[in-house]
This record gives sequence, structure tokens and C-alpha cells, in this order.
Amino acid sequence: MEPSKRKNRRAFLGIALGTAVVVAGITALLVNINQRKTEAKSQYLKLVEVDENTVDPKVWGTNWPREYDSYLKTVEPSRTNFGGGDASPAQKAEQFPWLTRIFAGYAFSLDYRDRRGHAYMLLDQEKTRRVTERPQPGACLHCHASIIPAYRYVGKGDVMKGFEEVSAMKYQEAHALKDASGKSLVEHPVSCVDCHDPKTLNLRVTRPAFIVGIKAFKEHQGVKDYDPNCDASRQEMRSYVCGQCHVEYYFRGDKKTVTYPWKNGLRVEEIESYYDDGSTFPDGKPFKDWVHPESGAPVLKAQHPEFETWNQGIHARSGVACADCHMPYVREGALKVSDHWIRSPLLNVSRACQTCHPYAETEIQARAAQIQDRSYQLLQRAGGAIIDMLDALKAAKAAGATDEQLAPARALHRKAQWRLDFVAAENSMGFHAPQETARILGEAIDYGRQAQLSVEKLRLGTAPSATPVKRGPQ
Repeated sequence: MEPSKRKNRRAFLGIALGTAVVVAGITALLVNINQRKTEAKSQYLKLVEVDENTVDPKVWGTNWPREYDSYLKTVEPSRTNFGGGDASPAQKAEQFPWLTRIFAGYAFSLDYRDRRGHAYMLLDQEKTRRVTERPQPGACLHCHASIIPAYRYVGKGDVMKGFEEVSAMKYQEAHALKDASGKSLVEHPVSCVDCHDPKTLNLRVTRPAFIVGIKAFKEHQGVKDYDPNCDASRQEMRSYVCGQCHVEYYFRGDKKTVTYPWKNGLRVEEIESYYDDGSTFPDGKPFKDWVHPESGAPVLKAQHPEFETWNQGIHARSGVACADCHMPYVREGALKVSDHWIRSPLLNVSRACQTCHPYAETEIQARAAQIQDRSYQLLQRAGGAIIDMLDALKAAKAAGATDEQLAPARALHRKAQWRLDFVAAENSMGFHAPQETARILGEAIDYGRQAQLSVEKLRLGTAPSATPVKRGPQ
């Protein structure tokens, strides 16, 4: 064969081979795209039926194994510098020694352990000395158990009625509830059915106290007849499902109905004004959780006001939901799945933070550490101020100071401890709203020192101020 013909033949073969490779590549790409589109449309294979009474997450996991597998990881330790639990979570008083004393006379002085993953929320409640050694109501199960079927059963189909009746029961009685067949109605911690509609998988709010509380808050903002399950956006729901339980609350009246004190707003002083308004309560007096034995002050116990605090921060104002940081999306093939290993974003910076913040992981962690370190130092200073205040009040009582003389200091004690505890009980060490947290702790220190000075004036024979001194925005 002539050299020119051989050359042309090689060129032809090269072109043909190259074309075949390109065609094969395009074909493979198109097949892959089609497979991924099909995969994305078919997010789950329905193998079992789930309904409103399916509280066992394992059953849901048959249809949604990806989410269930990540939920199972909530049993694993997930500790950060300022929180999280191990196999045997430590007492919080080990880190904050003043906690035991500020809760003197209250159940939290017995047992106040650090939090663990969601898988432990019911178990840890069952075993805490606050429940085993002190009488507690069924209201406690509102946020620790997959409780809605029990409400529905006790209320004969009326969840709100059942909620009120179960709240009024003794804890052990409510926990032991069974249906007509003898099946336990309270056996799982908060589960899939508490946040998802079993028919559509849409996010939803199920907790009666939240539905009532958010309606009152929205009415305070001028919005009438608000129903989160009808009126909230999907992004709002991605925070509301968490805010059902990560909130401040109290047990209202003799029936111990779980109530969120949001009628005046979500800020610390707005909630305080709700508790201070005697007309709100059946006995016509300001609400108190207990009387502190050292000071004689009617004080309040904050619960875990993450939702309220987050609402004052930059992430909430920017439209970032709880789930964006604590349950970030993860890609599995063509699927975008919410990670149900609910934990601190600091343990998952690449997906929880860097999708919005294009900085090195070390820089993001350093920024968070700076915020939390400053909050921690302020918190310890506030704790010290409260202890000094208690020392002064205790000494004044021992020296014979009258209730009338101590009334101003007791009022200041209530204000100071409420603010200290609002931050200490909140699980972000200031990160959810750094400026708001600093403001609250600044007020806690100020009110604590004012109370101490008020008592010191008694020793000097000077009458204390008749009303607490107000400093800064109220």
C-alpha cells in the first residue's frame, strides 16, 4: 500500500475511534443523567405503611433508610468545648459551680446533667433524680416522648383535650399509659411522626403548646388566627419543628398544662413581663417556680430557650433555619437528604457552615470559639455576682433584716437570676445571638450587684431604694 493511502487510512481510523469514544461518552452521560433524574424522583420505596400512630422510627426507616441511618447516630457522643454528652454525661455544676446554689430548694440542685443526643431524650428524663426523687407531672413528656398518640387516645380523638389531661397526670401514670389492646402509648423519644406528616412527609408542628404559643406571639405582632401548619413557609417550618421543644415554658395552674409564655414577645424581658403580670395567673399573683431559701425571693427557672434566643440573632434575621445548621443537606447520589444526625454545626463545619461562609474551617471555628469564650467569661462573672448577692442576702436575714427591708433586693434577685439562667440554660453558649446574650448577662451582673449594694446599705443604716434601678434598654 502506498504511504499516502496508509496515512489516510490511519487518519480515518483515528477519527472513527475518536468519534466512537465521544459517542460512547455522551451515551454514558445521558444514561447517567436519566438514572439520576429517575433516582431523584423516586426518593423512597414504600415498603411499609406508616400512620399517625407509627411512633417507632425503625418502621419509618424501612421506607427512608438514609434518614434513619443518620438518626441512629444521635446515640454517639457529640461533645464540643461547651456542651454535649458522653456515655455518662457530667453534672453541669462541674463547669459552673454556682448552679447548685442558685437552684437551692429546687429539683435542679439535685441533678442537672449535660445534654446528650436526641436518642437519649426520654431515657435521660426517666432516670434523672428530678423525676425519680421529686413528684413531676405528665406535662414533662410533652417534649421528651413521641406523645401525640397518647394525647389522641386519652382525649378520644381530641389532641388538645388529651394534652391537657395527660399534663395533669403524675409522670409515672402518664408514662404507663396503654391503649385498649394493652400496647404502651409512651415508649419512644421524639420520632419521625412528630415532625412529618405520614401521608405526605411534609414538615408539620404537632406540639399543642407550640401551636398555642406561636399563635399568641403572632397576635402580639398583629397577626390574627395564626396556624403554623397552614400559614408558615417551608423555611419557617424548618425552625418551627425544632422550636416545638427547644423553648422556655412553664406548667400552668393545677392541671400543669405546658404553656409557652410568648404573649408579650420572645425576648427575655418580654417573657419576664408575662411572668410578672399577676392578672395572667389564676391566683392573681406573679408566677414563681419556687422561693429561694437563702434570699426568700420568688424566683424563676428558665428551661432551654434556644428558639427565643436564636430569634434575636443574625442567622434568624438572615432567614437561616435551625435545620440549615444542625441538619445540613448531604448528597447521596442524586438525592439531597437532610442529615438527621442532629448535632452542633461545629462538628460538621464543611456542610453546616461553609455552604454560606466561604472561609477556611479553622477560621470559622476560631470565630465561633471567640464568641463562645466571651459568653462563657461573662456567664461566670454573672454567676459570681449572683453568689455575692446571695451571701449578702443570707447575712442580712441572719442579722434580722425584715421582709420589707429585703423586698427591693429580692426583686433584684429575681431579675438577675432569671437573666443568668436564661443564658445558662440555652444550649449555644451565646452563639445563637452573641450581642443579645452579652446584653442579658450584662443586666444579670448589674441587677445582682444592685441587690448586693441594696443589702450593704442596710448594714450602713441607709434605707434601700424602693424600686429596682433600671439601666439600659428595658
